[in-house]
Amino acid sequence: MIATPFSPTRRRGSALRIVLAVVTLLAVLGGLWAAMMKRSSDGTGRSTVEPLVVYCAASNQPVFEAIRRDYEQAYGVKLQVQYGPSQTLLAGAAVSKSGDLYLPADDSFLALARDKQLAAEVFPLAKMKAVLVVPRGNPKQITKWDDLLREGVRVAQASPDATAIGKLTRATLSKSDLWNAIDKHTAVYKTTVNEVANDVKVGAVDAGIVFDAVLHDYDALEAVTLSELNEAEANIAATVLTTSRQPRQALHFARYLSARDKGLVRYREFGFVPVEGDLWSEQPEVTLYAGSMLRPAIEQTITAFEEREGVRVLRVYNGCGILVAQMKAGQVPDAYFACDVEFMKQVEDLFPGSNDISQNELVILVKKGNPLGIASLRDLGRGKIRVGIGHEKQCAMGWLTQRTFREGGVQDDVMKNVVVQTPTGDMLVNQMRSGSLDAAVAYLSNAAGSVEHLDAIRIQGLPCSVATQPFATAKDSPHKQTMVRLLAAIRAESSQQRFSQEGFRWVDAKAQQ
Repeated sequence: MIATPFSPTRRRGSALRIVLAVVTLLAVLGGLWAAMMKRSSDGTGRSTVEPLVVYCAASNQPVFEAIRRDYEQAYGVKLQVQYGPSQTLLAGAAVSKSGDLYLPADDSFLALARDKQLAAEVFPLAKMKAVLVVPRGNPKQITKWDDLLREGVRVAQASPDATAIGKLTRATLSKSDLWNAIDKHTAVYKTTVNEVANDVKVGAVDAGIVFDAVLHDYDALEAVTLSELNEAEANIAATVLTTSRQPRQALHFARYLSARDKGLVRYREFGFVPVEGDLWSEQPEVTLYAGSMLRPAIEQTITAFEEREGVRVLRVYNGCGILVAQMKAGQVPDAYFACDVEFMKQVEDLFPGSNDISQNELVILVKKGNPLGIASLRDLGRGKIRVGIGHEKQCAMGWLTQRTFREGGVQDDVMKNVVVQTPTGDMLVNQMRSGSLDAAVAYLSNAAGSVEHLDAIRIQGLPCSVATQPFATAKDSPHKQTMVRLLAAIRAESSQQRFSQEGFRWVDAKAQQ
């Protein structure tokens, strides 16, 4: 038998054919799953819960099997799991248009899933690093990068076109011009990281590049840490798929999977570095403090979030001055949505890292048709016009109003005509509609529901009259990840439209990065 020279092209072609075959198989399986997983009856006419279909990276198989057993035993919900390369699983999910969750080995594949409009909520899980794996005792004495490239050292890698470990390794080594050398020296590319470890275990190769967590199930192997691979770190996260026919059950499992006292306990046991995670609860209860003016813009979004997630959001709406006083007295919610950045700054020790969401501007509210001919702030100081404003100590609107009066040089004159100061703009609108006020300084959003009764006069030339609304999660909240998902819901396109309808301007999240 004549030996043929090793060919990287042939090697890659063979790997590509295997990947394509697996994608086709996954598509067929996905179709079969979709056909099999119709809701059944338990004989009493009641519907039973369908099995959850999960696409899971092979590198996570041992830990996921442990979590799967825990969850099925606790809740009686079956999980049907397809293990394989991250890219191949994503392709299968896209072709079959079925499935409930996708768990790749690195969150870069979640960006690809979003591009395919397959990813909904995201649940961070853990980290793992790329290492070199050799048989225990390191018989080839590979201790540095150059040793790996010695003649006679056979190396295995996972496919850089289908797996997270291969993709990360190629990206990391390409930065330092090391990729071409190891690529040419690689004897075989495998379709999963587990196959690489198996090849090293049985002696088919002398070394392989795998994730450190994979070694948990391979006592016969040991890791060699190479500085050249330090940056090859994977961030593991799962996403609920948009194809899920039972998103609430899928979210229930995703919360269990990512809970610090449930699924993440298993991740730590199996050698991963888990994220902080939320505390587990069957139906979590979280508390949101929000400025009163935000209620019309966010209430529908929060209600939909509760229904989809199976989470209860306790809302406390009030003037931000009142909310800040409550928080300083020790009543700290899981998240705070302030009417202006000034009132977030007052509790920034409790809420680090806020995100600006929207803007709202102060306007002068007058009766429909503007019978008194009010055109500017200065007009509020003439005659005996009855003026209403927000309370400076109780709400962001009142604080912003006083600053605007000062910078406009009208504070003394206008304050002589102020007959009422309230903690919310809605109170001012009600008094305007009842006829007890001639004018009021409130937010544009306060007037959104009263356009038939009131006109809004814009305040010209004073940028200070614009308020910016930030959202932040409490540093000590046990439900940080739930708050991240709530923030994502508030930033969704449908929510943006509601903000616009209520008179707010949207702040571009990308501009803050």
